[in-house]
Amino acid sequence: MAGNTFGRVLRLTTFGESHGPGLGGVLDGCPAGIPLGEADLQAELDLRRPGNGPASTRRREPDTVRLLSGVFEGRTTGTPIAFYIANEDQRSRDYGDLAALFRPGHADWSYHQKYRGIRDHRGGGRSSGRETAARVAGGAIAKKLLARACGTVIRAACVELGGIAVPEAEVDMAGASGRAYFAASAAAPALWDAAVAEARAQGDTLGGIVRIVAERVPAGLGEPVFDRLDATLAHALMSVGAVKGVEVGDGFAAARRRGSANNDPLFP
Repeated sequence: MAGNTFGRVLRLTTFGESHGPGLGGVLDGCPAGIPLGEADLQAELDLRRPGNGPASTRRREPDTVRLLSGVFEGRTTGTPIAFYIANEDQRSRDYGDLAALFRPGHADWSYHQKYRGIRDHRGGGRSSGRETAARVAGGAIAKKLLARACGTVIRAACVELGGIAVPEAEVDMAGASGRAYFAASAAAPALWDAAVAEARAQGDTLGGIVRIVAERVPAGLGEPVFDRLDATLAHALMSVGAVKGVEVGDGFAAARRRGSANNDPLFP
């Protein structure tokens, strides 16, 4: 299976399946001397942890991370940084019927065809959303590197769930990490609670929209033409199984404007 590595200068390779012993990754290209410990990765993984919100999966994993290499006495050494996260709440028995059934909207059928019927059907195996735990751990290191080198700050918040959007005037990115659903406003969780309860009572699920904002990003990142920054970001985000659309800036709204209203102003 190819396609398990992302990046060129800083390269993240992830491994593991949803119901195997565990999963993890190797981050290569990180310079020496960056302060780093397991707590830095754990803080981000705790935000992602399954069963940690009113609308998340029922699976409960502590997602305790171990650093296996690349760090000595609290600083990166410049060698590959390997980390590992054990699976502790596997419940593989819940997926027994999927050995012969293919779920719509999942990778079951395409994996079955691509690998000639050889696949780990337990929770989707490698195609499970659980793979993103390794991305979070690798991303925690990348965020620390960016903050140290450039002062870059990255925030994310949920701005829509089940078709119920946060009004633009109420968006508060900075406070999202302390709210249920990582909501972009204080008023949204109560509205979303009701929508989630209704969907759950009907045996259904909801989708949503996340906004990501990066501040103090150096100019000139990316390379023309196929490795532009927006193209690379879209590549990374669209490789998450649940993501089905990525907008940069005003995104599709730009297509509905005239050019005179769709120019980025230049500032000193």
